[in-house]
Parts: sequence; C-alpha cells; structure tokens
Amino acid sequence: MSHADAAAMRPRRFLPTGPLKGRIRVPGDKSISHRSIMLGALAVGETRVTGLLEGEDVLATAAAMRAMGASVERVGNSESGGEWVVNGVGVGALLQPEAPLDMGNSGTSTRLLMGLIASHPITATFIGDASLSKRPMGRVITPLSQMGASFEASEGGRLPLILKGTSPAVPITYRLPVASAQVKSAVLLAGLNTPGRTTVIEPVPTRDHSERMLKGFGAQLEVEVEPDGTRIITVTGEAELRPQVIDVPGDPSSAAFFIVAALLVPGSEVLIENVGLNPTRAGLVSVLRQMGGDITEVNPREVGGEPVADLLVKHSVLKGIDVDPEIAPAMIDEFPVLFVAASLAEGKTTTSGLDELRVKESDRLAVMAAALTAAGARIEEREDGLVIEGTGGEALPGTEAAIATHLDHRIAMSMAVAGLVSRGGVEVDDTRPIATSFPVFESMLAGLVA
Repeated sequence: MSHADAAAMRPRRFLPTGPLKGRIRVPGDKSISHRSIMLGALAVGETRVTGLLEGEDVLATAAAMRAMGASVERVGNSESGGEWVVNGVGVGALLQPEAPLDMGNSGTSTRLLMGLIASHPITATFIGDASLSKRPMGRVITPLSQMGASFEASEGGRLPLILKGTSPAVPITYRLPVASAQVKSAVLLAGLNTPGRTTVIEPVPTRDHSERMLKGFGAQLEVEVEPDGTRIITVTGEAELRPQVIDVPGDPSSAAFFIVAALLVPGSEVLIENVGLNPTRAGLVSVLRQMGGDITEVNPREVGGEPVADLLVKHSVLKGIDVDPEIAPAMIDEFPVLFVAASLAEGKTTTSGLDELRVKESDRLAVMAAALTAAGARIEEREDGLVIEGTGGEALPGTEAAIATHLDHRIAMSMAVAGLVSRGGVEVDDTRPIATSFPVFESMLAGLVA
C-alpha cells in the first residue's frame, strides 16, 4: 500500500450502542440494479428504474453502458426517490468504447459485461482496482471463448484484460463446473446476440435474477428443472428486448447486517421495509430462523416478478447449528455477517462447502477468521468453512488494534456489527470500501440508535 493510500484510509471504531429501534429501508438490490441498467441499455426505447442502488459498483456498470452508446441518466434529486432513465441502443448495436472500461471493485459488472460484449463485434479493455485485479476471470473466459470471443488477460486470467468480441457468435451448451450466477449470466447475456439457442446447465441453483429480468424484457427464455434439481436454461438469439419500468426491491445482502445486529443487540426491534426475498437469495433468513432468530415477514407481496416483504426483527437468543452446505449459493455474500451471529450464539456453528469465499473481494474465510479471533471469538478455520464456538450471548471483548478489512466492504460492515456486540468496540482499518455497495450504511445504523 502506498503512503497516499494509507493516508486516505478512514478507520473507525464501532462501539456498543444499546438497543436498535425503528424502521429502515435499505438501498436497492445490487444484482437487480446491475441487470436493469444492462438490459435497459440493450432494449430499444426508454427504461425507467426506481430504487436503484447508487453505489460505486452499479455506477461503474452505468458508466460502461454509456461508453458503449446507451444514455443512462438520473432524474429527480431526492436521496431515496431518484429515478434513472435508460435509453437503449438495441441488442447487437453496442458501440466500440473509446477508453478502457473501469470496473472499480465490481466483479459483477466485469463478468456480466464480458458476456454482453463477447457476442458483439467490438474490442474492450477492462481495468479495475487493486482488489478486483486479483480476482480470477478464467471461469467466464472459458465459456465465452467457446462462443468465439478472444481474450488477452493478465497472468492467471486477471485484469487488466482485453476482450475481442465476435459476431456472429457460436451458440453453446455449457455445464457450470461451479455454482456461479455471474458465469451463468455472462453466458446468457452473450446468447442474446448469438443466433440460435444458447444453453446453461446449472447442477446447483444460483440466484435467478437474470432469468427473471430477461423474461421481463421480452427475451425468449426457457427453464427446465430435472428431477434431481438441475436447471437447464436456454435463451434464443438474436433477441429484441422491450423497455421496462422497474422498481428495485431492497437488497437482502444489505439488509443482512441490520437483521443480524437487531437479533444480537439486547432490546432491539427493527422493521426493515421492502426487502427482496427471492428464494435464491434468502438463505440467511432461513439459517437465522433455524438458529432461533425472531424474523417475521410483514405484508408479503410481489414487485416486478420478485417476492418482497417487510421484515420485523427482534432480539433473540441464537443457538449454534450445522449449516447445510446446499444453502451456500443462496447466501454466499452473507456468510461474513453470519459468522458474527454464530460468534454470539449458544454452542457450536459449523459451516462447510464455502471454497467460493476464498476468491471474493478478499479471502473471506481467512479474513473473517482473523478478524473475529482478534475481537475475542473462538474460531477454527478449515479449508472450506469455519467452525465457531459461540459465547452464548456474552459480548465479545473487542479489538485493540484495527482489523484489516482488505478493501472488502462486507468485512468492514460485518465487523461493524461485531463492534455493536462487543465490550470495548471493534476498530476497522478503513470504512471507504463500504461505499461500493452501501454508501448510507453508517448513517442508517446511527439512525437506529435510541
């Protein structure tokens, strides 16, 4: 890290606050926000989006679509009520970007846009920050190469990389070797401008926002489910997408920090409004209920093809469990904050099948094991998960030195929650990465303190 980077860091000690009370509405779902801009940019006409997550990751997607010819603009200026208007260019009509596409910290933007561009006759250079440049892109490069795109990547299939798209691309049938919604989505997006049928075979279901939204925008998409649960997803190109009006539900991954905080801090009762509860994303709620968490769905409804409800969360005594590895894809981003919940539960919590966490913004297994151990939790790190011996509700001692968050927004927010249930507070070394997914996290937390 350079001296300039070190000087710019924003450390903060998160301290116990007393009960959390009130109602909040978390920002829009990140996965749906990315896709609404991308698909809006491929539809001919005007797509309008409310509730968009205005974090750095989604803004990187918006900037990339502008660079390829779409108009993506925010109208209105209220903090929560801003509307975004996307005027698209049509499938097959993306323009050659004049400068490298800067993806910042966003793996989702990178992998999905690689798919989008792969079947267009344009060349794009992808760059990103230090954290993103360590993340492997090979799992996307493999199927897109089979479709005819070519790549010049940095060592290990990493950024910076140059993608040369092809048109017409070759339709393929691709079986996912690892559960990954990003790889699935990249292939389906490439299939939009590929003549014929492009198929993804998904042995383990992952988040299905791409399928729901592609159908909503008018793509010809079929999903078959085999008796063993394998999903066969086929998109027919070349597609013509119709513009849509989209209301983005609240992001369950952002709600997760407040759900866990309200469960852990004695005396808390928090209503979290408008949370997306897509079954491929709501694994954390199921696991916390198995642990004894008091989480009630209020006013369940459907918005834009996505299930939504308000969640009433009350302080609960949690019990340790063995977390079924089958649920991992439905809560992969929520494990860091689940580890915090497990640290205060009664008894032992065991997690496994989490190899994917080692190639996120950081190695989330190693980083969370080190961070929670420093805060006084009892953690055993295994190759594919953590075993956590909970305190039975007793507050963690806290940290003396700052926790290294490794530029990872979810580590920073998870350890902020740990600070609320500690005796001496938890210091995180840098709160800046929180802006990538949840710019108003700290102010929202402050608003719940009685």
